[in-house]
Amino acid sequence: MATFKIGITRDFLNPDGELKADIGLELLDQHPQIEYEFFKEYKSIVTPDQLMGYDAVISLYPSYTKDSFNGVTRLAAIARAGVGYNNVDLTACTESDLICFTAPKAVRRPMAVSILTFLLTLSSRVMEKDRIVRQGTWEETPNYMGIGLVNKVVGSIGLGGIAREFFSIAKPLKFKAIAYDPFVSKEEAQALGVELVELDTLLQQADFVSVSCPLLDSTYHLIGGRELSLMKPTAFLINTSRGPVIDQQALTVCLQERRIQGAALDVFETEPLDPNDPLTRLDNVVLAPHAIGFTDELFRGLGEEDIRGLIRLSQGLIPDSVVNPEAITRPGFQQKLAHYQAMNQQ
Repeated sequence: MATFKIGITRDFLNPDGELKADIGLELLDQHPQIEYEFFKEYKSIVTPDQLMGYDAVISLYPSYTKDSFNGVTRLAAIARAGVGYNNVDLTACTESDLICFTAPKAVRRPMAVSILTFLLTLSSRVMEKDRIVRQGTWEETPNYMGIGLVNKVVGSIGLGGIAREFFSIAKPLKFKAIAYDPFVSKEEAQALGVELVELDTLLQQADFVSVSCPLLDSTYHLIGGRELSLMKPTAFLINTSRGPVIDQQALTVCLQERRIQGAALDVFETEPLDPNDPLTRLDNVVLAPHAIGFTDELFRGLGEEDIRGLIRLSQGLIPDSVVNPEAITRPGFQQKLAHYQAMNQQ
């Protein structure tokens, strides 16, 4: 019996070769026509030899360039364990007759909770108070008064699944919710209890600005020096989306000059962030290594969503959340689908 073979990038494993977190592999064990194995080594840019012999790959961190697919003809899909796909050359995927799909449902609740975590960390001045205890400077405590959230304004740049989930779980905090998203109607926003406003208005009004939009050509450096200058001096900025949405150099200067009260960043223009970057020397910014949302819940959800998509593909069906849909109609990809359909009829 022909098999549908899946390769899994090795960054799901710790140095001892054990899974870092449960990703639902038992779901694959229920399908005898599917085999899976982990890559033998981790490479930051996947090479063709790593992809040979697989119908699909479940991928966490590695990048895929045009060269990754040289001579690779069997591969039909890259299942990204996440919602972003900036590390995948989608044009090269399409030209190689393979699809890339993501796991947006899995990230919504964990990332919404992460935004809330940053919001509460900033509003309660957690980092400053931790430092006071460690340094024994309790007399400074009155200088770091927390900020109550009732009637404050929280603005989201982007009103997709993560931002909607955040506003839903944070509703009991009774702040005013506003958002900027040119792809969402006012009626949609109102149904969520969110007021839709222009970007400049959001920046001028919000006590907390949370960035939750994808990285596109139109959102690169969406928040730069001019935009930061519109924010209140008492406001905080949160970014859990992608680093290049914010001009990091402009933000660094803004924080150094204390033109806003502070920031919480899970993402950066270049990752990993250089340990000597000026941001690491500031006391008014909370930093996380693009992992604020890493929980057992997140990894299980990512694995399940990717695996269910690949089970569908192994049956000759299209997974959800394909980010290069133009590949689906290509004759080469259609031949792969027909092959999987025939496999299931044997």
